[in-house]
Amino acid sequence: MEFKGMMGGLYKITEWIMRLAVINLLWIACSIPFVFIAIVVLLTPAATTDTSMDSLIWGLIFLAIIAPFTIIPASSAMFSVARKWVTGDEDVPLLKTFFRSYKENYRQAMIGGFIFVILAAILTVNMKFYSGNTINSLGFLVYLFIVLFVFLIAAFFNFLSILAHFHMKIWQIIKNSILLTLGNPIQSIGILVVNAFIIFIGYRFGKGFMYVFFTGSLIAYSTFWQFNRNLQKIQTKFEKQNAEKELLEQETKGNEIK
Repeated sequence: MEFKGMMGGLYKITEWIMRLAVINLLWIACSIPFVFIAIVVLLTPAATTDTSMDSLIWGLIFLAIIAPFTIIPASSAMFSVARKWVTGDEDVPLLKTFFRSYKENYRQAMIGGFIFVILAAILTVNMKFYSGNTINSLGFLVYLFIVLFVFLIAAFFNFLSILAHFHMKIWQIIKNSILLTLGNPIQSIGILVVNAFIIFIGYRFGKGFMYVFFTGSLIAYSTFWQFNRNLQKIQTKFEKQNAEKELLEQETKGNEIK
């Protein structure tokens, strides 16, 4: 049954609210260990003592360890559903698509998650080391590592998008996600800005409600939408270059015949 006019618009809105909420809830359900520990860590009192600081650090370390087993594969499945939406398959079966993608991409998402966690840990240790360094000439390295950390986050979002969109080996996915991030810094920053805005809106207006029902799925949709748009621009550019190359070759052959 198809509605038209205002009723059709309201039906479309409620349908999208349902889709986003279902996928967000599935994402949280498949990330329960991570979410539970994250809530405990966030609710820990401000680190004003050595004991509370140690508890916070160990909590973050444990989160980093379990992330590749929980939230990263769940995020990969969520991005796969978002890919279907962005590419025009809006009526895709949500549960079937999510869990099928979760199962198919679990191993690659886990391995890639470990690699990104290790890289993030290396950058964090370096930032901590150089921020406490008394040699002034090395202070600028802190800002360098902060920039690298920001680009690593953007590369992670591209990793999830590529994993959802292409069938590649894990090292190819990681390599392409890094190259895409470094080769398109404006698009990479755009992804982070939009996602930060979604998180801010969820915190400022929705509190826990937005995080539970919409924030994750909105981030997945907006990220893949930007990724897909950038990918189409790259493909159009290559097609244009190939067309110009073929035209040049034809003109060269014509001149040789003459």
